Amino acid sequence: MARRELARFLRERRAALAPGTVGLTPGATARRTPGLRREEVAELAHMSVDYYVRLEQARGPRPSARVLEALAEALRLAPAERGHLFRLADWPAPPAAPAAVRRVRPHVAGMLERLPGTAAIVTDACYGLVAWNPLAALLFGGDLGRGTTNLARRRFLGQGAMYAGSTAGEFGQVVVARLRRAAERYPHDEQLASLLDELHADSAEFRQIWAAHPVYAPGHRTKVIDHPELGRLRLNCDVLLVPEDDQEVVLVTADPGTPSAHRLAELAARLQAGPRVTRRRAGASGCGSSGPRATRSSRA
Repeated sequence: MARRELARFLRERRAALAPGTVGLTPGATARRTPGLRREEVAELAHMSVDYYVRLEQARGPRPSARVLEALAEALRLAPAERGHLFRLADWPAPPAAPAAVRRVRPHVAGMLERLPGTAAIVTDACYGLVAWNPLAALLFGGDLGRGTTNLARRRFLGQGAMYAGSTAGEFGQVVVARLRRAAERYPHDEQLASLLDELHADSAEFRQIWAAHPVYAPGHRTKVIDHPELGRLRLNCDVLLVPEDDQEVVLVTADPGTPSAHRLAELAARLQAGPRVTRRRAGASGCGSSGPRATRSSRA
């Protein structure tokens, strides 16, 4: 293993990564050096600070392939950089994923089923809808839940808006940042390429945001939607990651005791005896397809 070269590579990539790129704020005190701190990289990679420091000082043991994957994710390495990291540690670089995962795992679908008072959806890496619960379908309406929804197409091509006001502008930034990341991770995904071509061709707003290289970090956000029956709702959106499939679970709730919470409860009450969680059938895609697709109920 090329310990010194590996240590130098980690230090260089850490120094080149701005805190805002990974959703961190610079803090009240000035940083002595550019980039992330060692403890920040260790936290992002879910490893001890001491272990990471030893790697940067060329004193650590040979990292496992799993540790290298965690470091590549934490440092936001491009595919070529990721391959170089593996080679420095004398590991064969795993092949790049050919395409985004477009099927939801049963335990993830089951989690949505156990959240009757929360609107919940699962999206793949290119914002295709892969699972949703009935409350989400009622809340967001439009084509949500018909098996082909892509939230990027919905946002930029007018196929059923989800958010209102400034929230819509923020969501546009989030969508483009995630699609840019997906394009880097899945350069051979034909359906993703088709989606990007469509968005570039038909949306000037998408082209403008894409050129600005927006940065997105999953986390808590407040959203506003205009529901056709319930009026304007102020909602909380929290994201849980499914890292093994590069998917996101979005949980939508309202602050207790607010008018939005009461209206969301009204929607949930309609569903007590209704359908269960729905997910895509195998082969259905949220990236490039816009025609109707069958869905089926899942019980975890």
